[in-house]
Amino acid sequence: MKKELSAYSLGATLYMPATRTDILDTIVTGKIDGLRSLVICLEDAVSDQDIAFALNNLKEMLTALSEAKQRINYAEWPLVFIRPRNEQIGRQLTADYDLSAVDGFVLPKFNLSNLNEWTVILESTHLYWMPTLETEDVFDVNAMQELASALKVHKCHDKIIALRIGGNDLMNCISLRRPWEFTLYDGPMGYVIKMLVAVFASKGFSLTAPVCEHIDDHRLLKKELALDLAHGLVGKTAIHPNQIPVIQNALMVSSLDHQDALRIFNSSQAVFKSGGAMCEPATHRHWAKSVLERVHYFGIYPTESSSSNVVVVASV
Repeated sequence: MKKELSAYSLGATLYMPATRTDILDTIVTGKIDGLRSLVICLEDAVSDQDIAFALNNLKEMLTALSEAKQRINYAEWPLVFIRPRNEQIGRQLTADYDLSAVDGFVLPKFNLSNLNEWTVILESTHLYWMPTLETEDVFDVNAMQELASALKVHKCHDKIIALRIGGNDLMNCISLRRPWEFTLYDGPMGYVIKMLVAVFASKGFSLTAPVCEHIDDHRLLKKELALDLAHGLVGKTAIHPNQIPVIQNALMVSSLDHQDALRIFNSSQAVFKSGGAMCEPATHRHWAKSVLERVHYFGIYPTESSSSNVVVVASV
C-alpha cells in the first residue's frame, strides 16, 4: 500500500536535525501523535563539525528504515524527506545511501542557477521535490516569475509536491529576525509571501508556510496560521512537536466552508447565495477543490453558521 502524496497531506512538517538518534523510532512507532511529514535536516540544523556524524547517523537510520519497511505497513508512516546540505551532499546521498524508505528531498537555496544540477541528481530516482525559496533573489519578482515559468514546463514539474518558503533565511537576507509580538505578515515577509503566492499559485504550484520559531507562543502561531490560510498556503513548517496539533487543527475546515465547497463543486447553478455570501462555481471551483482536499486530510470542525440556507441569486 502506497502513501498518499499531496501538498495537503503534509500538514505540520516537523524538521529534525540528522544528528538526532531518535528519528527512526519517531517514524516507525508513531510516537509523535498526528505527525504526517518530517524532514531530516543536514543543512542549517547541523553544524559544520557535526556533518560527518550526521551523515553516518543518517546512513544507518536509512538502512534500518528500509529493513523495517519490509515488515511494517509503510503507508502508515509519516512522509519522510531529507534536506541535503547542498548539491554535493545530494549526489552523495543518491549514490551511496538506501533511499527506498524516503519520499523526497527538500532542496535548499533553490533557484534557476541550480535547477539543472538538482535535475541531474534526482532524475533517475523515485524522489519527490520540495524546493525551498530562501535566497536573496526571492525578493525579485522578475526572478521568481522566471523560475515559476521554467518549473511549469520542466520535466520535474510532476515531481514537485510544494515549494517551501524559507522565512528565517529570507529574514536573514535583510538583517531581520521575527519580533516576538508580530506575525511574519506584519513585516517585509508579508509582501514576499503575497508575491510568491501570486507568482507560483497562479502557475498551479502549492506553497507551504514558514516556521514560527516562538515555540511556546501558540497565540501567535494561531494568528499566523489564520493568515497562512487566508493567503492560500498549505501546511506549515514545525520545529517542535507541540506545534503539530495547533497547525493541524487550523487546517481543519468549517462545516460552512465544507458545505459551500460541495455545492460549488457539484452545482449546475451559475451563482447562488449561501451563508450571506455569493457562491459562483465558475470562479470559486479551485477554492472548493482545495477545501475538499483539506477535509480529506484534516476533517471538519462545526460552526454555528453551518445551518444557513442556500438561496439562488437572481442577479449579481
